Amino acid sequence: MPQVPGLRSVYSKVGRLVHFGRMLDKIRLHAAGKLPADYVEKLGDKEFYTLDGRCCRFLGIDYADVREQALTVDNDEEVLKWVHAQGTPRTDEECHVWNRFILKLGWRDERAEVLAERISDPIFAGKRIETIVDHIEYDEGRDPVADRAWENI
Repeated sequence: MPQVPGLRSVYSKVGRLVHFGRMLDKIRLHAAGKLPADYVEKLGDKEFYTLDGRCCRFLGIDYADVREQALTVDNDEEVLKWVHAQGTPRTDEECHVWNRFILKLGWRDERAEVLAERISDPIFAGKRIETIVDHIEYDEGRDPVADRAWENI
């Protein structure tokens, strides 16, 4: 799938967290009718394994509440500040562990089979895809290995 205009990389941080800004982008794009159908089915926390659901559980907040804030507050840092105030307070160490955890999904864990299935498509041949996030990045036209994206976390 080509890169979606207005949808940032999983690696992009808001505050201390990866993925959070991407989740806000998906919420806003969906509300504007600009989120591709393939992404809509993975919105929110309906499925246990979605990145959005994992992020909300980590932050101790309901996805519906994050959605409401994202659609009424334009500033991502302000949304995150609100989430931290309403949800489970997290330390710098916990945020660091979250970032490393989410960026390694699919590497020798319960999502490894899903990753193997996703990257069996010939368009991914020869790409160094070791995690779900690697797959997302390559699928959207970014190269996390060449960019060494993990070094900025």
